Amino acid sequence: MREPLQIDINEFFIHLVSERGLSENTVKAYQRDLESLTEFCDKLNITQWSDIDFHMARGFPSKLHQSGRSGRSIQRTLSAARTFFRYLGREERIDKNPFDGLRAPKSHKRLPVTLNTDEAVSLVNVETNEPIDFRDRACVELFYSSGLRVSELVALNIDSIDLTEAIAIVVGKGNKTRHLPVGAQALEAIKKWLIYREHLAHPHEKSLFVSARGKRLAVRSIQKRIELLSLRQGLNKHVSPHMLRHSFASHMLESSGNLRAVQELLGHADISTTQIYTHLDYQHLAAVYDRSHPRAKRAKKKPK
Repeated sequence: MREPLQIDINEFFIHLVSERGLSENTVKAYQRDLESLTEFCDKLNITQWSDIDFHMARGFPSKLHQSGRSGRSIQRTLSAARTFFRYLGREERIDKNPFDGLRAPKSHKRLPVTLNTDEAVSLVNVETNEPIDFRDRACVELFYSSGLRVSELVALNIDSIDLTEAIAIVVGKGNKTRHLPVGAQALEAIKKWLIYREHLAHPHEKSLFVSARGKRLAVRSIQKRIELLSLRQGLNKHVSPHMLRHSFASHMLESSGNLRAVQELLGHADISTTQIYTHLDYQHLAAVYDRSHPRAKRAKKKPK
């Protein structure tokens, strides 16, 4: 890549962290998406961002589509390009944003996979013999109780949980803080884990959940532990922290019907992100209707 282009991108990443307060994972996602843009520019021998006109920009999603990228992936990459060029415009390095108005082809939106209530209860009812078992149960209970992202859970410190008020103080995307209710079962699991944590954690370690070595638990470690728990509990699904978050949202909406409240609990900036759970809720209602309504059941086909 041409050095001036790389300098602008590096300064953009600094802007994302220092001014917008985005997380390391979000910045890495921008980095991956902009790599596609820089590869596109290299093939066109572009030496400065202002050389990209609307016609060239229209060719970018076409190239991504030809490489086998999904509509959703292309849309995310175009969003990164638009955001980057808005930054360049703000810095007066370009006159116009050639990516404004560009849209990717629509792709089928897959519904998130969730656990049903019985499966969720089975997962959290793990046998607790070792200190790590108490930690794992507290993690799973908190995921399902409060709908945390895995990155939010590993970032929790001891003082992030108010045991008296049953509240978890969570810092989510964009450094936005949420105060989430913690269910009675999750609270009890956390209290039991804290007894064992005292003997495991290194001195001055602030993290709520620590590894066997006494340090803050890593994201991948939690993912592996939940996979192991799902096998131990006999669940025939690949269970992940995100599936527990989906399950929390789906079951909350199913019980309350309050989409706005679920949006606030999940920390979604746009309610359209939360609306996917209304489809899951509809599936549940349709199944109940088919089982219960006397006029809903279809007549069985007679054998020929």
